[in-house]
Amino acid sequence: LVFCGTAASKRSAEERAYYAHPGNLFWRALFQAGLTPRLLAPAEFPLLPEFGIGLTDLAKRHAGNDDELPGDAFDVPGLLLKIEAYAPGVLAFTSKNSARAVLGARLHYGLQARSLGTTRVHVLPSPSGQARGHWSLAPWQALAKDLRPTSRQR
Repeated sequence: LVFCGTAASKRSAEERAYYAHPGNLFWRALFQAGLTPRLLAPAEFPLLPEFGIGLTDLAKRHAGNDDELPGDAFDVPGLLLKIEAYAPGVLAFTSKNSARAVLGARLHYGLQARSLGTTRVHVLPSPSGQARGHWSLAPWQALAKDLRPTSRQR
């Protein structure tokens, strides 16, 4: 599982930790959806590979809110090359904005009909405090359910 956001917030860039703003629900969502066995702090992001989780962003050279980023901030070809090279089971975008940049305009929350090679794609509501009006834990829980092997896959 790889999560992809748009860019690090200014707080995350300052703390050198993903989803570091106290109002961001990312870490709580991971735990509440059952993707991590306990609530992790942002500084514990290096532990995520132990749980089969990776993190990336579309904008690697910029930080800030999406509306503050330059038009050429997103490196979509770079992300697609990474997904092709590493072929994670699932790529989960942590906002419709990041997903739109890669997949186009017709999106819904949850599992998408389109895959990237063998990688299934989920679109999640942004955990940012600034996007609270669109927040729902349900797509995060659906993602966790998609990752659990069924009896036929075992």
